[in-house]
Amino acid sequence: MPKKEIVESVSTDLGIDPEQARRIVQGVLDTILETLATEGRLELRNFGVFEVQRRAARKARNPRTGERVDVPERHTVTFKPGLVVQHRIEGGPRRLAQQAQDQQAQEGE
Repeated sequence: MPKKEIVESVSTDLGIDPEQARRIVQGVLDTILETLATEGRLELRNFGVFEVQRRAARKARNPRTGERVDVPERHTVTFKPGLVVQHRIEGGPRRLAQQAQDQQAQEGE
């Protein structure tokens, strides 16, 4: 889902101006980025943990030439989903759609 769709969803759900929703979404993303850059870890309870991890420098091989090359140290961001996220995605889109249909059927009774 592109950021534009997230902004539209927030705007609709909260009944606010799309420009205001865009600033809110961008502010949240900027805060996440700044926290990772300064602290290296961001924990959102029941959602998950973003963490900056160091990858050590290493020797690799160019697959075209077979030549050995040095790969410098780098940092990468990892995400470990929380229980709520894990349970929501385990069923996949079909399961979620089925749950929504079941819930609608129960409400109609």
